[in-house]
Amino acid sequence: MGSEGETGSQNTSAVEDVAHLLVRCLRAEGVEYVFGIPGEENIRFVDALNGSGIRYVLVRHEQAASFMAEIYGRLTGRAGVCSATLGPGAINLLLGTADATTNSAPVVSLAAQGSLRRIHKESHQVIDLVSMYAPVTQWAAQIECPDAVPEMTRKAFKTAQSERPGAVFLAVPEDIEAERPAESLAPLQIDVVHADAPSPTEIARAAEVLASARNPVVLAGHGAARARASAALVRFAERLNVPVATTFHGKGVFPDDHRNALGAVGFMRHDYGNFGFDAADVLVCVGYEVQEFDPVKINPNGDKRILHVHRFPAEVDSHYPVAVGVEGDPSQALDALASALPEGLTYRSEGSAKIRGLLDEELRYGRDSDAFPLVPQRVVHDVRAALDRHDVVLADTGAGKMWMSRLYPTYEPDTCLVSNGLSTMGFALPGAIAAKLARPDRRVLAVMGDGSFLMNSQELETAVRERVPLVVLVLVDEEYGLITWKMELELGRHSHTQFTNPDLVAYAESFGARGHAVETAGQLLPVLRRALDDDTVSVIACPVDYSENLRLTDKLGELHGPF
Repeated sequence: MGSEGETGSQNTSAVEDVAHLLVRCLRAEGVEYVFGIPGEENIRFVDALNGSGIRYVLVRHEQAASFMAEIYGRLTGRAGVCSATLGPGAINLLLGTADATTNSAPVVSLAAQGSLRRIHKESHQVIDLVSMYAPVTQWAAQIECPDAVPEMTRKAFKTAQSERPGAVFLAVPEDIEAERPAESLAPLQIDVVHADAPSPTEIARAAEVLASARNPVVLAGHGAARARASAALVRFAERLNVPVATTFHGKGVFPDDHRNALGAVGFMRHDYGNFGFDAADVLVCVGYEVQEFDPVKINPNGDKRILHVHRFPAEVDSHYPVAVGVEGDPSQALDALASALPEGLTYRSEGSAKIRGLLDEELRYGRDSDAFPLVPQRVVHDVRAALDRHDVVLADTGAGKMWMSRLYPTYEPDTCLVSNGLSTMGFALPGAIAAKLARPDRRVLAVMGDGSFLMNSQELETAVRERVPLVVLVLVDEEYGLITWKMELELGRHSHTQFTNPDLVAYAESFGARGHAVETAGQLLPVLRRALDDDTVSVIACPVDYSENLRLTDKLGELHGPF
């Protein structure tokens, strides 16, 4: 992390302009990358990054810059930074900024603004950016005097990296960017404080609820991953022999090959893991946030007692009635709760093995299917076989996300990334670039439908130019498959969801990437392995047969629990 007086190559013998001061403040916050596109109104800021030690990653669409900042922030815990010019550039930056807030990822979004002399009136490219960003950020403000830069930058990062991370927005008017403060200023000292220890009173109350439970179940959300609570979750599950499920967003925080694993919940129908909750009377929700998925799916009658273990209080929801809230570090809370229970107290976790067996059965079906186009179970099986336990896969929103989220075995936190708050399409390719920058020692794969791929496919050029090796697996069905699935379920028919694609192999190669076409089921795994081992950008076009979608929901509708 940069020191308070770090300036890169900047000369501090004279009072610097706001652009250079802002860059020094970013360096003091430990910023390594700024993702963005320059504009006329922020050229001084972009120029000031030269020689600062911060790498400016030029993208092809500001939306992609915001997704990159989000995934970088999610994987590192430090706020990712994205930048745009005023007006249309700032508007394009909005989607990933909102996605970051709903996914609790730390992001600082910077945008230029018209000069203070003209923003009060109708003026070229000027809109009220602060009001636009305020509903989707934790704090949105405009820098209106040079002397405020150190304070506002420190507040932006402190807010974004708070106990509940999220996005922050700062607008920098073009005349302010060029001004010089009255005297030389320095970044503020960084003081990080975490309220770690849970209240003994809350622990005692939670232990009383849990001791009286017959069939408790643990639900771990992404907050548990952010808090690095994996080891504590395993200790807790093994001490009490309780089953543990995760949200789609929390996949991997509890290893799917553990004997107490229930898998992930969040599918649009009553999936295998949901049966583990049917007979539960107490839910121990660790790092779970209501925005990850609707609690009605696991507590339809609102009659289960809930222990909310997190760094901050729960959202109010009639299907999430918190009996006891334990605020503080989740690892400490779980260990304290286990210690407060009677010695020798354990529960039955009989349903876990059957649920894992059903998931394994689907994967075996995929492994053994030579159908072409490929069944989605084959895709999930081969992706898992191609990646190491610690490699990173990003599953973009669509039918492919549903199959990956519910079926892909995940063993470490933040190794299977989805957008589960806003469920945004198009994040996975730009996100994969940021993931590789944040985790250069890991192989990175973006799994995208052809619909989401074409939304931000221009970022292939960014990956090639920036020499960021990654693989994009495009699941080709020439349809917005998730919407077709939903329409068929609800209406018995579908319409207006089909489209055509370019030659995806030639398209990838036109950007300087390598293109691969899967033409038989048996080709996918070797092509994946070869592409993942190549030190370059690769795109794999793989036809997929989503007729399995309705077969899955029909099968789930015929199952009866509890297990």
